[in-house]
Amino acid sequence: MESINSIEDRINNSTTRIFKAVFPNTTNHYDTLFGGTALQLMDEASFICATRFSRKKVVTVSTEKIDFTVPIPQGTIIELVAKVSKVGKTSCVVRVDIYMEDMYSYQRTQAVTGHFTFVAINDQKKPIAMV
Repeated sequence: MESINSIEDRINNSTTRIFKAVFPNTTNHYDTLFGGTALQLMDEASFICATRFSRKKVVTVSTEKIDFTVPIPQGTIIELVAKVSKVGKTSCVVRVDIYMEDMYSYQRTQAVTGHFTFVAINDQKKPIAMV
């Protein structure tokens, strides 16, 4: 039988980390990661996090301001870290940070931050309780 965890435990247990290498097919004419590619990866990581947190069907309903503070060059490694930052009755907000790492040193920089809101839904696509 599944044990019932506190909301804090569920948040910690659902934190999601994804690593990717930035290859030429994901970069623009400046040889930096396409903003749209970054958004797609962030939405995927936040979806996984929200699903792991709620263990329900969830859909993205909005994003808040996305801050691209540092360009991410081709040939770097990125880590996406998604963590639930707010829980409502039928929704949750997931913060996603993208960290950029140089492949050949220990240099690591936070490059992008954004917030994604998800709603839990039933089979009729109607909102249901998140937790």
